[in-house]
Amino acid sequence: MSEIVQESPKSFAKKQPTKKEKLVIDLKKERDIDRQKVKGIFRYYEQPGTFLKFNFKKYKEDQIEEFLLWDNQMYELPLGVAKHLNTNGWYPEYSYMSKEDGVKTGFNNMTGTAMRVSHKVRRFGFQSLEFTDIEGLPNNPQSHEVVGVEQIL
Repeated sequence: MSEIVQESPKSFAKKQPTKKEKLVIDLKKERDIDRQKVKGIFRYYEQPGTFLKFNFKKYKEDQIEEFLLWDNQMYELPLGVAKHLNTNGWYPEYSYMSKEDGVKTGFNNMTGTAMRVSHKVRRFGFQSLEFTDIEGLPNNPQSHEVVGVEQIL
């Protein structure tokens, strides 16, 4: 005798990707975007006229790449490398400050005074000729007042 098997409507529904599969897909998209080439000028503020040599690898699937960039030269680099040059090429300079409520500070145990980062000193950067880092822009453009020539006059 033959038996009739009736499948439930759920078995024909489109399978939703799991959280891990979604993360893998999103990471692949991000990696593809970071591999796109962008053109720009490398600036070496710390030692003008010389070069910077560094290795770079952001994703597990990537090979380690070596870059040798001369100051004020035009290069075509992957977007991920350009972002790296613009976000990680600085060091903090500290200054002493009086203790204020609500301000995060470091503490110097030798002198007993509070310290904080007074400003960032840029070592190098990549001045793009064709891209804007959308992730670095504020979510709400109205939150930052833009002063135009019309407002000054």
